[in-house]
Amino acid sequence: MQSIIANLPALQIVIALACAPLCFILRVRGLPWLIAFVASLGTLAVSTLLFVQTSNGAVVSYGMGGWEPPYGIEFRVDRLNSLILLLVSSMAAITLVFARASVAREIRAAGQPIFFAAFLLCLAGLLGMAITGDAFNLFVFLEISSLSTYLLISYGNDRRALSASFQYLVLGTIGATMLLIGIGFLYMMTGTLNMADLAARLPAVMDTNTVRAAFAFIVIGLSIKIALAPLHIWLPGAYGYAPSVISIFLAATATKVALYALIRFVFTIFGVDFAFAEMPLQPILVTLASLAVIGGSILAITQRSIKHLLAYSSVAQIGYMVLGIAMVSAAGVAAGVLHMVNHAIIKACLFMAVGCVFYRKGSVSLDAFRGLGKTMPWTMGAFVIGGLSLIGVPLTAGFVSKWYLILAALDRGMIGIFIVAVILIGSLLSIAYVWRVVEAAYFTEPEIAGRNEAPMALLVPTWALALATIWFGLQTSFTVNAAAGAAQAVMGGG
Repeated sequence: MQSIIANLPALQIVIALACAPLCFILRVRGLPWLIAFVASLGTLAVSTLLFVQTSNGAVVSYGMGGWEPPYGIEFRVDRLNSLILLLVSSMAAITLVFARASVAREIRAAGQPIFFAAFLLCLAGLLGMAITGDAFNLFVFLEISSLSTYLLISYGNDRRALSASFQYLVLGTIGATMLLIGIGFLYMMTGTLNMADLAARLPAVMDTNTVRAAFAFIVIGLSIKIALAPLHIWLPGAYGYAPSVISIFLAATATKVALYALIRFVFTIFGVDFAFAEMPLQPILVTLASLAVIGGSILAITQRSIKHLLAYSSVAQIGYMVLGIAMVSAAGVAAGVLHMVNHAIIKACLFMAVGCVFYRKGSVSLDAFRGLGKTMPWTMGAFVIGGLSLIGVPLTAGFVSKWYLILAALDRGMIGIFIVAVILIGSLLSIAYVWRVVEAAYFTEPEIAGRNEAPMALLVPTWALALATIWFGLQTSFTVNAAAGAAQAVMGGG
């Protein structure tokens, strides 16, 4: 048992990586899903133990192969990335509960082993990005998750899934290349790739154009992966045409992990003084995040496909998270991380509800939602709860994180007042696009009378997330304390 505890950081990645080829090899009906589900439970158990180990501010450092950092590859866990690991692994587990029936309907049997193998590779890549303490390995894990994501998106039923996958491949490659160039510049100036060692060596060479260029390449590269407006054009197609399960998983995890990487580079490696005093990062982030909140919400209102509506809504919600980071305070970063966690739950719930509709109707257009309040009352009930939380209605998780964003902004003077105005306008706009779906579901007559509800295999995980949005809106201590601890970990408070 002690050996397992001592090797938890390695197990966090190895479980998913080892089970991925098993999904491909053992092509017995239902077995690839079972392997993927058990693997996700294993990663969830490991991330839970790591979260407990670091909850008091402790840092877990693990040298792969017994090679001590900075010469060997280090896995390093603190209160920020332990929260991200817990978020990603829990979202993977609940998404795979939904996946059994959804994948059976949307993907032909011959392709399912490859699908679940790619899903586990994507999971391993995202977990690896979060846990590694080595800048180059962060790039490697980013590529593992990206390559598997390109494949997973292409499994979508719509032929436009292929073009969406290709568009994501092109833009994702540009973003990853810029990240790699930035990391290369840092290695050239410091001779190390270990993040903690980079943070210690960079101050001696900080006042050089090479380091400034590295900073610019890394921030722009990761902003593409985050889908920060106007670098978001890959996201609506990726979310809109991917299979239901992949829309759920990507919306809950992918952009969050990329945002974590940006926080790690900006706050831990380059430092607040360089990023926000010497470089003009704050006005750039505030401007782009505000554009994302307002522009993303307006574009969501105009969509006829509900998956595209939710995708543009995600662009707006990413803006809220970036606004929290751009406040450059412990309270602001904590609020941004809190919204990251709450939005993952909310958006996964909404995409699951849309997946239920696709299961029954074969379409996610606004017309397909006509009268669903009568024919699919449980599905639409979950959608309404998720929608209210997305708006930020009190007693929901979305209200809690927006409330903390506003409290953090009020301490930042004039720029804080501007941020509060953006948050309020964005929330009002979100009422408009959520209302379009509610109006179609509850104020129009269905095409066919009688109940035609989604199966329990889809409703159970959907409602688990719907109830979670209410639970985290009422019992806020866990998420608020975890986000505050994560902010302290990157702002130097432990």
